[in-house]
Amino acid sequence: MAVFPPPKRLLLGPGPSEVPPRVLAAMAQPLVGHLDPAFIALMEETKRLLRSVFETENTLTLPISGTGSAGLEACIVNLVEPGDEVVIGVNGVFGTRLVEVATRAGATVVQAEAPWGEIVPEDVLAAAIARARRPKLVVLVHAETSTGVWQPLEDASRRAHAAGALFVVDCVTSLGGCPVGVDRLEIDAAYSGTQKCLSCPPGLSPITFGPRALAALRARTRPVQSWYLDLGMIERYWGEERVYHHTAPISMNYALYEALRLVVEEGLEARFRRHRLNHEALVAGLEALGLTMAVAPARRLWMLNSVRIPDAVDDVAVRRTLLDVEGIEIGGGLGPLKGRTWRIGLMGESSRRANVTRLLDALERTLPRHGLTLPAGAGVAAAERVYAQADAR
Repeated sequence: MAVFPPPKRLLLGPGPSEVPPRVLAAMAQPLVGHLDPAFIALMEETKRLLRSVFETENTLTLPISGTGSAGLEACIVNLVEPGDEVVIGVNGVFGTRLVEVATRAGATVVQAEAPWGEIVPEDVLAAAIARARRPKLVVLVHAETSTGVWQPLEDASRRAHAAGALFVVDCVTSLGGCPVGVDRLEIDAAYSGTQKCLSCPPGLSPITFGPRALAALRARTRPVQSWYLDLGMIERYWGEERVYHHTAPISMNYALYEALRLVVEEGLEARFRRHRLNHEALVAGLEALGLTMAVAPARRLWMLNSVRIPDAVDDVAVRRTLLDVEGIEIGGGLGPLKGRTWRIGLMGESSRRANVTRLLDALERTLPRHGLTLPAGAGVAAAERVYAQADAR
């Protein structure tokens, strides 16, 4: 096998999402050096485009070389010094991961906990902030990929700043799919990933630091724990000095630049409407098939749909049939939701009308093989009614 032949899949899981042809073509372009003037020009344009998508004027906005988890760790290790208190919302895998990273960085962590599948309530977060003596950070996951929950941020931002803390947000699954509004919400630091709603291959983590976070970085009393993720050093490469830090992944930066161009060409508001419409059509179709959603309507993500698995249905067997027979990937639940939910991603390029109806049609063929009786054609018909109503508006 001279070249790996990837099977043809429709990626409707929790990530990666489908990648547009223009982005794949960008990755195939010839390399230049990581200090080549042409690449430096691309770096500057990428920063400008990222500011637009984050909805911020923050100067320190750039892609970290690494997946979204690298962005998570970069935010923590650059802002936390041993002994700092950090308040973290925990209602899924990624809140749990934040606790682990902050603990390793030497922080004293105060957890604001909620059941998986629910938001972290305002009063629970307020109580956690009150338990901390002098919290340096308050951290929330905006779009919890493990559960499909959309966490509100407005009140949390206000409470964090009232306590003298920086407000840090995980936007890995939300950036480019729903409003993030870094400046509007006074988010001090945020990070994301390329493989979700930006529809770029995994490998970079967009990050943005506002003035307060930048001041905290400058005021550190000891070196950042991670040399590789030290933003003070990375900033010197991405800023005007162009001091070598590490060899940037050239092709991935080509891809991100093209993916961001596609986001801006579509327009954020239009992109948000597309994600919402396809989510609503999918939910209508799933409910018409007798399936139920795992998250309350007001808290559901448009990009990651968590569906309850019916009793006596084999989670793994259904997903394997969808993959092998229909060529469609969806995700299973994690943690306490393992075997209890399916996670259906409608992110970026994957969030298309044709993909919604294809999945519903495939489920109508697949689920009866696994013991469910379904009304023939009901799922697709319900989704099409949602689209027809949108077309009539």
